[in-house]
Amino acid sequence: MKVEIKGIHLDVSERMKNYIEKKITRIDFAKDLIIDLLFRLVKEGSGFKCEATLKFRWGNTSHIEVDCFDIFQGIDKLFDKMEVKINREKGKIQEHKRSVSEAS
Repeated sequence: MKVEIKGIHLDVSERMKNYIEKKITRIDFAKDLIIDLLFRLVKEGSGFKCEATLKFRWGNTSHIEVDCFDIFQGIDKLFDKMEVKINREKGKIQEHKRSVSEAS
């Protein structure tokens, strides 16, 4: 899994990078399912927008966004949403495999 972290209108500090890398352990169960993982941290007015784009190995791409006033709370919310999305995608693939094997 290739991970990229970008800051738009803000500099991504080492603290932010370390925080994201620590949080990535929450989705280690999916590291063989995800090819690319792009984080964008955007400064917007008085708040922030945290975005993640996930490319799955079967070709699907998912984009997740969270608006927040504290960047670290936004990263937490983003990972909560990512976990749900990854589990949903993983379930779709497992369900598809089951239905294909039952049809054979």
